[in-house]
Amino acid sequence: MAAYKPVVVQACPKLGEKITQDTLYWRGYKTPVQIKEFGAVNKIDFSPVPPYNYAVTASSRIHIYGRYSQEPIKTFSRFRDAAYCATYRDDGRLLAAGSEDGSICLFDVSGKAPLRQFEGHTKPVHLVGFLSDKYRIFSGGDDYSSKLWDIPSATEMISYSEHTDYVRCGCASKVNADVFITGSYDHTVKVFDARTKSSVMTIEHGHPVESVLLFPSGGLLVSAGGRYVKVWDVLKGGQLLVSLKNHHKTVTCLCLNSSGQRLLSGSLDRHVKIYSTTSYKVVHSFNYATSILSLALSPEDETIVVGMTNGVLNVKHRKPVEKNENSQKKIQPAYRTYVKGRSYMPKQEDFCVSKPVKRVLRKYDKLLRSFQSSKALDAVLEPPIMLHTPEVTVAVMQELHRRGTLRSALAGRDEKQVNLLLTFVARRVIEPRFTSVLVIVADMITDIYQPVVGQSAIVDKQFLKLQQAIGKEIDYQEELLEVLGMMDTLFATFTKKRDTCLEENKSNGVTEIIETNRNY
Repeated sequence: MAAYKPVVVQACPKLGEKITQDTLYWRGYKTPVQIKEFGAVNKIDFSPVPPYNYAVTASSRIHIYGRYSQEPIKTFSRFRDAAYCATYRDDGRLLAAGSEDGSICLFDVSGKAPLRQFEGHTKPVHLVGFLSDKYRIFSGGDDYSSKLWDIPSATEMISYSEHTDYVRCGCASKVNADVFITGSYDHTVKVFDARTKSSVMTIEHGHPVESVLLFPSGGLLVSAGGRYVKVWDVLKGGQLLVSLKNHHKTVTCLCLNSSGQRLLSGSLDRHVKIYSTTSYKVVHSFNYATSILSLALSPEDETIVVGMTNGVLNVKHRKPVEKNENSQKKIQPAYRTYVKGRSYMPKQEDFCVSKPVKRVLRKYDKLLRSFQSSKALDAVLEPPIMLHTPEVTVAVMQELHRRGTLRSALAGRDEKQVNLLLTFVARRVIEPRFTSVLVIVADMITDIYQPVVGQSAIVDKQFLKLQQAIGKEIDYQEELLEVLGMMDTLFATFTKKRDTCLEENKSNGVTEIIETNRNY
């Protein structure tokens, strides 16, 4: 008996991924470290000074982590309820945070108890930040107000009540010590000047604003809300420069790298997108396990920290660059060492020993070898195979058709199995590499299960989807044939014109030669 030959799966070329400098750079991070927090991580902020520790706000605690530590080196837990938005001052010595009860706490990084406590908001405070003069704090709360506080006296300096919904994000200008910006769920971004009693600029984002970011130069403002990330020119009165819609769900956080040439955005769709700030095109993307609430990049771009809704902190460190200039390069064997003996031809007196190769058969090959057609088809209709390697499913169907057992393998199936079959066929029949086989399969399924049409709403729905898919493909093919006919007509016209021009040139050349001979 001849040995069984495994099913030959048609191999199709894969499109190579475009490798750019950004791809190589952002892939240069190690495998992430996962740290579990007590609740959803609503804010991550790096200290601006070495050793670049970072503060993580989750639940009712603020944890301070070292760059490479997996356990907090310090904890602030003097909150009666949830804590929000722990932010470092520019010198890294003070830390301010809001809370659920409406108070704002100011901590010394080297201590534990709050240095100051600011009372004035009547609802939770989700926004706290320092102005660039280091002596004032701005805040925003769910009471629709934005306030400015004096640190030495612990008093309220001015209050703005221009927003009509929750104030959830903001930032301060590094160029002007009196300017700060707030974003609200009323779809607006407002620019405030501490020297005035009202906002100096209002920008309409169009969606509830989740995060705002001001470029270091102070000229460009980035707002995030809904699925959109928008860039505004502040110097031109808040003119919209570009609107980016690369996320599938709400964008929750923004971040700039140290050079300001790359903009990072995190979203509930579990992705972090990295944009070039010159072209505003996506240059790289990170994928995470769950929805992202907060994002931070260390001042030297050595560490990326992402906080997620399930309380997991994802920390990625850049791989260290090894610079061993003085070390001698390890001597590698010559190329001929590896290819030695490959081209050797055995002589007549040589005795060749062949090493037996053990062939491992797949599950569907084993079932085909034992002539279990229906079970072999079931084996390749499992979701992992259908979704990731559909060519295997189609190859088994083609083999069953070659054997003449495809009809019997398709028959006798229940509602769930028929629904699975029709789903696969309707999705893949329009792919050119599978069309020839799946058209035969679709024809057989229609013949076998035509008597039961109308008895199951699920099966009927799948038949309609199959009909729509084939109908659309036929329409596309007809349009393509029309286009091909037009192109053939154009090419034929061009060819005729070219032939006519060549004939005229030849006739002119002959005439010129005859006239020249006559002159002689």
